[in-house]
Formats: sequence, structure tokens, C-alpha cells
Amino acid sequence: MSMRLFVSRDAGALAVGADEVALALEQAAAKRGVAVEIIRTGSRGMYWLEPLVEVATPQGRIAFGPVTETDVPSLLDALASNTPHLLRLGATDEIPWLKRQTRLTFARCGVIDPRSLEDYRAHGGYKGLERALSLGSEAILTEVTASGLRGRGGAGFPTGIKWKTVAQAKADRKFIVCNADEGDSGTFADRMIMEGDPFLVIEGMTTAGITVGATKGYIYIRSEYPHAVEAMKAAIQAAKRGGYLGDKIGGSTYSFDLEVRVGAGAYVCGEETSLLESLEGRRGIVRAKPPLPAHHGLFGKPTVINNVLSFAAIPFILAEGAKAYADFGMGRSRGTMPIQLAGNIRHGGLYETAFGVTLGELVDDIGGGTFESCGKCTPCRIGSTRGVETIEKIINGERVSENLALVEDLCNTMKFGSLCALGGFTPYPVLSALKHFREDFVPAPTTLQAAE
Repeated sequence: MSMRLFVSRDAGALAVGADEVALALEQAAAKRGVAVEIIRTGSRGMYWLEPLVEVATPQGRIAFGPVTETDVPSLLDALASNTPHLLRLGATDEIPWLKRQTRLTFARCGVIDPRSLEDYRAHGGYKGLERALSLGSEAILTEVTASGLRGRGGAGFPTGIKWKTVAQAKADRKFIVCNADEGDSGTFADRMIMEGDPFLVIEGMTTAGITVGATKGYIYIRSEYPHAVEAMKAAIQAAKRGGYLGDKIGGSTYSFDLEVRVGAGAYVCGEETSLLESLEGRRGIVRAKPPLPAHHGLFGKPTVINNVLSFAAIPFILAEGAKAYADFGMGRSRGTMPIQLAGNIRHGGLYETAFGVTLGELVDDIGGGTFESCGKCTPCRIGSTRGVETIEKIINGERVSENLALVEDLCNTMKFGSLCALGGFTPYPVLSALKHFREDFVPAPTTLQAAE
């Protein structure tokens, strides 16, 4: 019986040696005469544990990580003999960081083979499109609008309204464009979903095409994402072979085709009209608006432009219904949002949760905390720590007036003495609070109770 192992081919995992680990597993297994099947998946988003190796068991997948080439022999020995190993993390789905999430968009990421259409379908893929084909345009628009989905690219514009505008526009051709020019520092959600679950993006874009009457779509991917480009192209070809792109999608009368276009490295092309200029073969510069792309977009035709995460949310909404999606979140922000935690933090990675989580929870609880300082200069490194301690004394009512003066002195020392702006900006919120809400730092006067 073959042992099934899962190793990520996500760019983040490759950067820390996932390919080398996969090769070492294959070679070590051959040397031991152990039959193994190594499946290359996307990432689970727990980047501090990459390269992550999972093994299939009757009870579910068991995770080990982070695994290096030198760990492979002992890991295979432990798996073959069913004995403990130092890198064993337990059942993957029970890892607290993963278990706490609400994974709607990233449910399959790190689970399936992203190049396999059969694997995608076996895990619920294309159920949304199949329902969309039976609903028709008006009913799809109703579902998308009722879900409360708003653009995940930053502007937060209601997706249903954008699609309805394009659907109602009169034109001989319409287009669907996916903005995958993810260029901001510390962002990787678009890349991770394209590399780990590319069919999800294709399904969302195809649904959009059916809804608004578009027969052609483009995925504009930044040139710095070669693995995402490769994954999307492979998935598009697989979808065509499977009858989910091209003529008569899913046996219906609808037609829709997709094409990947690679950017030339211009950051400004993350802006939608600059992206359209680039797609048309011109220099990527911002267009004046109006007209809006929904009326006059790619090649002057009505165009739906959404980012990767917006399209990736569509299949769940259509498969499970608008209410199932809208039940998550709060206020005008419905559904879930993938949070990208990067930088000098204990648990860096992608965390998907419903809207409503606080910044403190994300950084200190979910992310495991980060350093207050790089540690180089004394005003920032020591001043910030002394400042917290002094504020706590004020809260406890200890020598309030003296400690308030000390806090102000510390703030000014950090402001003018820190070597970089990060240390210099740290005291600004405290100084602002002291200036405008100083009474909040002084204990409330004790009132005498009347005698009964």
C-alpha cells in the first residue's frame, strides 16, 4: 500500500526548501523500498511551519513541520514504524491556528492538488457554477447582491451593483477582468489562492461572464508571480478539457474563455484603469473617470473588474446561498476576509476570518506578537517599555502627576531621539490623548455616600 504525502508547491514554501524536501522524500523512500505518492498542494497559510509535510491516515492528515532535507530520513522511519517524531504537529485540522479560522475562500488551499480538476470537483468545486447555470442572470445578481459581497481590492464597492451595471449595459461585447496585480508590501493572498486553488478563480470569473453576458475574460498577473502564472495557465487548460471553459460550458448554451496576461512590473497597473491600458497594449497610466469601466472599459466595452479574492468568493455564495455567506461578518462588511500577517511576527501567514476581529487580536493573539523595536536605539527600545510601565502605574493611581510628567518626557525623548520614524511616531497617540483627554488619566474623584 502506497503512503500518501502532501508537500506544498506554493512559492513561499519553495523559498524555504519545499522542492528539496519533496525530492529527499522521494529518494529516501526509494532507498528504503517504501512506496510513496507525493502530492504537491498549495499552502495552508502557516508559513512559519513551511515546508509542511502531511501524511494521509484513516483518521485524517497528520502534519509535520517545518521539515528540512536532513529531517527526511528520520521522518520516513517514524512514519513507516508509526512511532513519534519531534516535528509531529498532530492532526492538521486540529492545529489551533488553523482550527480557529473560518475558511470559506481558502477551504481547499493546501488540501487539493491545484493542477487537478478532478480533485477540485471532489472537494465541492464547480457546484456554484452548476447552480448558476440553472438560475440565470437575474437570479445570480440577486444572490450576489444579497450576500453583501463588496470588492476585496480595497475600495469595497458592492459587487452586485457593479455586475448589474455591466449586465444592463448595451454592447456587442463585454469583458471580465481579474486584477491579480498584487503589488503592496506584505500581501500574498492573491498569489496563494492562484497557486493553491486556481480553479476557484476560474469558476468565479466564469460565473461573472454568464451573469453579465461576457464571453471573454483576462487574468492580469504581475510578472513577479511566475508560479501563479504557471498554475493559472495549467488550470485554464484543464478547465477547457473538462468542458468548463469554451463553448457550451457544463453542457449549457453559454460560452466563456479565459486568458492570462502578465504585467511588466508597473506598480500603477494595480489601479484598474491603468491595468486596462496595459491590457490594450499601451503604457499603464490612469484614465480619467467618468466614464467608468462598467460602461466604457476594456477596448471601450462594458467590463467587470474585480480582484482575485472577489471572484474567489463567488463560488461559495452560489453553492451555499447568499444567506450562508452574509451570516458571517458585521455591519456592511459581510463574509470573511483573508488577513495577511507578515513581518517580524511569531506566526506569519494567511488567516481567514469573519469581519469583526480587532487589530490587537490579529497581531498579539493570532499572530503571536511582534517585537516593539528593532532594538538598535535606546530611546525606542527602552523608552517604549518604560512608557508602558509608567502608563500602568498611572492606571493604578500611583503618583499620577509625577508619572504623567514622566510619560510626557519619555514621549519627547522618543520623538526627537529615535533614529527612525517608527520610534519617533510611536508616542504620537499617547501625546494626543494627553493633550485632548487628559482628564481620562486622572483618577475620578471619590464621592461621599449619603448616610441612610
